[in-house]
Amino acid sequence: MPSEFVVILAVVALLLLLSRLLVPALPLKGLSARLTTLDFSLAAAGLLGLILHCTSMFYRPLVASIPGSTAVISQINSMGTASVIWYVVPSLLLLFGLRRQNFVVLTVLAAALAAVGVTMYNGAALSTHLNTAFAAGLVIAAIMFLLVVPPWQIKPELLSS
Repeated sequence: MPSEFVVILAVVALLLLLSRLLVPALPLKGLSARLTTLDFSLAAAGLLGLILHCTSMFYRPLVASIPGSTAVISQINSMGTASVIWYVVPSLLLLFGLRRQNFVVLTVLAAALAAVGVTMYNGAALSTHLNTAFAAGLVIAAIMFLLVVPPWQIKPELLSS
């Protein structure tokens, strides 16, 4: 995975985070949803699992520095059933954690995660998979920074449900 890919995605995510911190109109009223502590925990676990999956594939030495991670890296890189499980479970955790979001938002996220899975496991060109993963990363960052109201943020005007 090219370093530029990671840097550009990180910069875009940082810009979205800065927007969230500096623009009073964010999160977008009407599209945003407040997460419970459980929702937030599930979404965070899903994100961490997806990061582990990608990092195990493209930055093995980084994950290998974690004691006991060799078996996980091997399972993920085998591209077999275990690898699929290591991708699908975090994806479902993320979707379940964000289930209170707008239906269209969840549908876009589900489609993005499915596209990443398909391009990863159907033998698509690496460039196709990386472009799909980049788009999914943007979708996730946009949802997390523009639409999610964390459990600790209490603004009465955002609590419509």
